[in-house]
Amino acid sequence: MHEVTVRYWAAAQAAAGTHEERLAAADLAELRDVALRAHPGLASVLRVASFLLDGRRVDGVAELPAGSVVEVLPPFAGG
Repeated sequence: MHEVTVRYWAAAQAAAGTHEERLAAADLAELRDVALRAHPGLASVLRVASFLLDGRRVDGVAELPAGSVVEVLPPFAGG
């Protein structure tokens, strides 16, 4: 398990009640579980969010290197 920085954007930030925090997880699936336990209100956002790992989009169970940054991006509307 590694400690990573998690940054929440838009609706994810509102649901988590913070813009950024440090969490420990070995992979993206575990990080989602850890974040959900810490912030149950994230459930609906995490189902539809995209995730960036150090600026690159990741899915599934991507491994999280120590010190990396994961950004949680809910769908955005705009035009």
